[in-house]
Amino acid sequence: MTDDEQETVGKTARKRARLLPGLAVKDGLMRHPFDLEFGVRTSGLVAGRNLKSGHRNDRHNTAYYGVSPSVLQGMVVRWRRTKPAAPIDEFTFVDLGAGMGRAVLLASELPFRAVVGVELNPALARIGRRNMALWRKAGRALAPMRMACRDVTEFALPAGPCVVFLFNPFGAPVLKRLLTVWSEDFAGREGQLDILYVNNEQEHALEMHAGFSRLFAGQVRRSRADAIADHRILANQPDGEYASSNWEDCSIYRWTGRRQGIGTRE
Repeated sequence: MTDDEQETVGKTARKRARLLPGLAVKDGLMRHPFDLEFGVRTSGLVAGRNLKSGHRNDRHNTAYYGVSPSVLQGMVVRWRRTKPAAPIDEFTFVDLGAGMGRAVLLASELPFRAVVGVELNPALARIGRRNMALWRKAGRALAPMRMACRDVTEFALPAGPCVVFLFNPFGAPVLKRLLTVWSEDFAGREGQLDILYVNNEQEHALEMHAGFSRLFAGQVRRSRADAIADHRILANQPDGEYASSNWEDCSIYRWTGRRQGIGTRE
């Protein structure tokens, strides 16, 4: 083997060694059709226990898995039906627990004021930034995008109306802390904070926090193509820890700044 060949093998080995568990073929990785169509890298499933960053909130991580494009698109349609406080081009879309940025890429195709991903794990954030560069180069982004690599509890939401996207990225302790901070930050800004919550396992935190009203609760179905893809991908996981259905349980909340009961279901 020549020196050049040895160097290439060494680089490949180092790259593989840096992959998070769940992002290699040996871990059951299968590429989602979204990645195959657009030449980006958002596939893979990383369990929360493997999302180590050294931050104290690592223990509250759930898992990384890219949201089904059809589910995010369906949630945005439902959100726009709720008559937000401002036009979409005045809202900043913020994906907390953005991972490799699939939701950020999809949101950037809409005329938001800006799209921001916030991701704690440096390896996922790096991949997300590369995906954004590819997305921009392909001319797919209508809105400016950026990725912040930090803990969500240390990230201040941008000025102006915000819509926060959550794909069940962390446990209730983190969500409760965020709700308290947001309640203070948006105290005089009724209607300017909306939350799109997919796989809403910690919804009780929102239900119990005064000032947030539920506008929608229900199942958002995957498209047939997304359902087939997610079933195949998760069925290929070696330990079978996760499963997929044809829908996601979802909810939409709005900061109203008033103590009131649960909003009406759509």
